[in-house]
Amino acid sequence: MFTLQQMKAAHAKVKSGADFPRYIQEIKALGLKRYTYSVTDGTITYYGENGYQVPAPAIYEPKSINPDASPQLLRHVIAIHQQGQTDFPAFCEQAAIAGVKQWVIDTERMLCIYEDSDGKEMVLEPIPDAGY
Repeated sequence: MFTLQQMKAAHAKVKSGADFPRYIQEIKALGLKRYTYSVTDGTITYYGENGYQVPAPAIYEPKSINPDASPQLLRHVIAIHQQGQTDFPAFCEQAAIAGVKQWVIDTERMLCIYEDSDGKEMVLEPIPDAGY
């Protein structure tokens, strides 16, 4: 199974959104089934087979999540981030304003699933093929 160090090493190679599909393929090859990213504080939990879990600690001070989730605003936040108009900290802040509590990267379905504070799916975004 994978380690937190392997997940961090793979993530360190991501310099832009264009690198994301290769990153997903790399962590999937390590045995990752999915991970959850908490917008509240940046904690991540990585999941493998048979209940295997690897947690990663918070990376920033807790922020509040807007209880009035807006999928429309979130789609805009995602679009401008993918165009390179925001960095990751700004994206997280804007996602919180749009009502995102967490997102789930599902490497089996190849989806990024954004969820609100009630756990409802707001936006499901396909993860593109890495091209190899």
